[in-house]
Amino acid sequence: MVSAVLHAPLAEEAPSSAIKKEAARAASTGATTLNDSEVFVVAQPLPRERPAVRKPPTDWRGLALTVLPPLFGLGLLIGIWALVSIGTASSIPSPWETWKQAVVLFSDPFYRKGPNDQGVGWNVLASLERVALGFGLAAAVGIPAGFMIGRFEFLSRMFNPLISLLRPVSPLAWLPIGLLVFKGANPAAIWTIFICSIWPMIINTAVGVQRVPQDYMNVARVLNLSEWKIVTKILFPSVLPYMLTGVRLAVGTAWLVIVAAEMLTGGVGIGFWVWDEWNNLNVKNIIIAIFVIGIVGLVLEYALIKIATAFTFEEVKS
Repeated sequence: MVSAVLHAPLAEEAPSSAIKKEAARAASTGATTLNDSEVFVVAQPLPRERPAVRKPPTDWRGLALTVLPPLFGLGLLIGIWALVSIGTASSIPSPWETWKQAVVLFSDPFYRKGPNDQGVGWNVLASLERVALGFGLAAAVGIPAGFMIGRFEFLSRMFNPLISLLRPVSPLAWLPIGLLVFKGANPAAIWTIFICSIWPMIINTAVGVQRVPQDYMNVARVLNLSEWKIVTKILFPSVLPYMLTGVRLAVGTAWLVIVAAEMLTGGVGIGFWVWDEWNNLNVKNIIIAIFVIGIVGLVLEYALIKIATAFTFEEVKS
């Protein structure tokens, strides 16, 4: 009697109990030979392999659309600048000459050689300090005023004409008033920052309060909530995106105004540094200061946009 048990290729050995069962079945049927059709294949399934985790393909097109346009824009600016510097002979320095001057300038940005001879780093910090003081005072006054104007119709009707009258006035027009009242250049510059920063915060905060759904206020009236709870639990969370937008606009305006104010008042600051370099006919440093002012303003804008995005919530659509 010939019997055979064949194993499937690449399979693990079958258990001995399975082989014994197949042999017993063959003996009970009286089979003496096993034909091709009677060959038993005892196999055990291979262990499953975990599928390989495929990394998502890199979106080169999206990356190129993000990186290349700003590079092309910067290259266009430098190209126009180079052409202008060639056409104006020696009056406008070339990009390469300005770059070499910037390397020298930023090798020691915090030097001090006297009250009117300090590095660009100290001048930027002095300007940021004035902006922070003026902006902080404007926020402390403007945000509560915006809440009250938006909350009470009487105050809204009372102050709207005054805001419409004073808001279009150039911030620098307030500088002589500051010099007259405060008798000093530094407080006058801070006053100018205050007066130009307060309007965006008042207007945006008041608009945010007025756009709170009336249903919220009806629920607060039914629950007999106090005015403090209405402000902290209902108005503040709803108005926060509007308020942060006003803050962002106010900071941008303040950084624009401080440069012009410092040109007129003197002292230490990036605006005074630009004017001082003009008196020394150092055009390279003036161009460097322009880029520094732009970069600092861009960083402030980007930081406030990120903060505003973190506190802005999209409505869930049912």
